[in-house]
Amino acid sequence: MKNIGFLSFGFWQKNNSVVKTAQQSYEESVQLAVEAEKLGIDGAWFRVHHFAYQIGTPYPLMAAIAAKTSKIEIGTGLVDMRYENPFMMAENVMSTDVLAQNRVQLGVGRGSPEQVKDGWQYFGYDYTEEEIKDIARARALKFLDLLKGERFAEPNAQPMFPQEPGLRRLEPFSPTLQHRIWWGAGSQATAIWAAEHGMNLMSSTLVNYESNEPFHVQQAKQLRAFKDAWKKAGHDFEPRTLVTRSIMPIVSDLDRQLFAEGTQTQDEVGYLAYHQNPTIFGKMFVGEPDQLIKELGEDEAIQEADTILITVPSTLGVDYNVHLLKTIMTDIAPALGWK
Repeated sequence: MKNIGFLSFGFWQKNNSVVKTAQQSYEESVQLAVEAEKLGIDGAWFRVHHFAYQIGTPYPLMAAIAAKTSKIEIGTGLVDMRYENPFMMAENVMSTDVLAQNRVQLGVGRGSPEQVKDGWQYFGYDYTEEEIKDIARARALKFLDLLKGERFAEPNAQPMFPQEPGLRRLEPFSPTLQHRIWWGAGSQATAIWAAEHGMNLMSSTLVNYESNEPFHVQQAKQLRAFKDAWKKAGHDFEPRTLVTRSIMPIVSDLDRQLFAEGTQTQDEVGYLAYHQNPTIFGKMFVGEPDQLIKELGEDEAIQEADTILITVPSTLGVDYNVHLLKTIMTDIAPALGWK
């Protein structure tokens, strides 16, 4: 059994897209989560990018989904800590989790190359790209500390509202949220770091190119390193691990028209901006269900993880993505023992 979620970037474009405006993107994101819950999907996850025609600050969207659903997990993959104030972030996400009745799964990390140069500087953080790497990790650890609910703020001698004596913490407090924070790791070293600090592990469709092995083998090693480090750290709860995959089953003429040609069906090695070391990008899984069942069944990282996120082509609109997810849940997941 595996948890199955979808991961959406929430793209909108005026041209060459079914989703043409921000309002449509956000509304359809809520609609897709509602329909996914009906299909038995376990999670609705959203990528976060700034200065882009896609989902930005995720908390209003997560709260809107919580109001329309009752079971589905609501996650991010991921919030870029280069832009975040840990105190404001903790207050925002705990408020969202209270509204969602403890269904938030918050993925955080250093983020990927953005639309603008040093975009965090416009958010009030005057650091270089090199400096911000360590600062992003430090902010994540401070954020985790705040989620533990320790009281730290000196009370006002004459507060506006009556309160009990002693130090104050951020409110509203969500006591279990600290166990539902995920770190987006790109290497074995960062996976180990996440385990040491008690964060669940999320690994995308790219990782650092650390050997000549296929993408899924390198990613599986990352997950195993995380699990070993977790055991050594001795945390008092069981961690979760997830991987993301692009899966495009071909069961109709429209599917064939959209994805049968021109898609990346082999692993590729390349370089991300500001990265000195190469990155390996996992392939897209495109084909008829029987073919995909065989290929996905041989994926070591999927076998190692307890959760799989399926990237959805959000520009194609909610109806097509419901079709895609329904095909996976009906024709693929049962054969693999995912459900």
